[in-house]
Amino acid sequence: MLKRLCLKLMSNPGGLPGGRPACGVTVSWRSSVKNIRSWLALSSLGLSLSAPVVVAQTRSFYTDATSYLSSRPQYPAWLELRSNLRENFDDICGDTFCEGDYSNIQPLRFQCSIHSSTGVVGQCVWVFAASNEEILPSTGTIDVQTQTWSCVSPLASGTTITALLTALSGSQPLYAPLPGTTTSLYDGLMDCL
Repeated sequence: MLKRLCLKLMSNPGGLPGGRPACGVTVSWRSSVKNIRSWLALSSLGLSLSAPVVVAQTRSFYTDATSYLSSRPQYPAWLELRSNLRENFDDICGDTFCEGDYSNIQPLRFQCSIHSSTGVVGQCVWVFAASNEEILPSTGTIDVQTQTWSCVSPLASGTTITALLTALSGSQPLYAPLPGTTTSLYDGLMDCL
């Protein structure tokens, strides 16, 4: 009601009787016409002053899996998956990936990005680090070479975190087929490490 009254009073070039400004705003007739023309020009282009608000509301929003799942019943399954992946990697490291220059490869973290409203996985990455140390006999100093790897998991597009947790449940998630594929996380590591 007040808004309509203010608009009606603002349409009067002088504001209130006696030339006082309407609703605390001094508006001249020319500036009102100019504002209306500007609004009409924007409207004819299909634009509006509220467009930035709409754009902000439709943006995709991703978060990490730990934050996404922390208040959901699947949270313990996520923690168990990460623990089992670490154990699976430790069991095979010496016979596969940990031969050669870097014999101490360590998994740092398995992390996934999750769309906050749909639960669809954006990407999962497993990060590893290793080092190689050589002692220089003449000085006693140690020359250290470090290496890191960011291994992207070969997930099918549209995989949800629920489907991923279900497919990788159990004690051997490293070898389980990923949802919608015939590949496993192990296959992804073969292409990365």
